[in-house]
Amino acid sequence: MENLLRQENILLNQSFQTQEEAIKQAGQLLVQSGAVTEDYIQAMLNREAIVSTYMGNFLAIPHGTDEAKSAVLDSSLSLLQIPDGLDWNGEEVKVVIGIAGKDGTHLELLSQIAIAFSDEDNVEQIVNAQTAEEIRRILEEADV
Repeated sequence: MENLLRQENILLNQSFQTQEEAIKQAGQLLVQSGAVTEDYIQAMLNREAIVSTYMGNFLAIPHGTDEAKSAVLDSSLSLLQIPDGLDWNGEEVKVVIGIAGKDGTHLELLSQIAIAFSDEDNVEQIVNAQTAEEIRRILEEADV
């Protein structure tokens, strides 16, 4: 996880008007880190139009469609902390984790993140974290 979720890919105290804005920001962080091409952001939006990436416990995990595999250059994560919440198709989201998985690794990443977020204490700590390092530590301790 440490190599996949770099400090510069974690944005704290974010606020968005729409889930589309949040998805674009999560995708842009992946682009800036060199993990994906710009095309991947549209693939993330396309995925959301097909099926919601809301996972429960205030978490959404937007990621690209299978057709976007060529836009993924490397496995990476981005994380947006949204303490005041965001409406995500009628559900409240406070953490958005963008995923880019190379060679099928996204399935393992999705599983690990879901496990970490199944613990409500972890969720609360991440939503209230004051630093990117604190978020990384919580996820590492959850063995993500």
